[in-house]
Amino acid sequence: MDNSKYQRKFAGYIGYNIVKTDFIYYVWLFFMLAIFGWLWEGFLYLFKDDTYVNRGFLTGPWLPIYGMGGIMLEILFRKWRDRPVMIFLSSMALCTLLEYVAGWYLELTWGVRWWDYSDMRWNLHGRICFLSSLLFGLGGMLLVWVISPLFYSLYRRVPDRVKIGLGLAVIVVFAADAAYSAMAPHVGAGVTYRV
Repeated sequence: MDNSKYQRKFAGYIGYNIVKTDFIYYVWLFFMLAIFGWLWEGFLYLFKDDTYVNRGFLTGPWLPIYGMGGIMLEILFRKWRDRPVMIFLSSMALCTLLEYVAGWYLELTWGVRWWDYSDMRWNLHGRICFLSSLLFGLGGMLLVWVISPLFYSLYRRVPDRVKIGLGLAVIVVFAADAAYSAMAPHVGAGVTYRV
């Protein structure tokens, strides 16, 4: 049986042949992941503490570490889209390193922690832990292997004027939030921990 017709038909859908993408695609991917991260962490704290908390140092509904991490994973590991175990292990390592460095930098800059794994088993300085590393690996594998190709197939259907206009508008709002938060970071009960 000749599978080449089938493979060509679905290659774009599952992302094996995604070549260069434009800057606005990465803007959309960044914000999709940053907003997902904000929702994810908000719901984790909702279930853990029975109260919703606006997580992160920015005021808006986004956690840029998720967006940046996801962009890095997509750019670096999309060449392994057919090797999910390699993506899992590499995502686990890269995201754990990113979380440690970001945690260290935020502590150094503002003197508080936005996350603390001190109570978790196998943690390092409370900035990272083994369970979160496993979740990073799983999330990175799902992102590169499944989510990003699906997102790209949807992105291609959006008219260019909408993609560019909405992308630039969100960048402006995000930049304003980042500038404001650089002067007055989002801190407080349930958001930050004392160092």
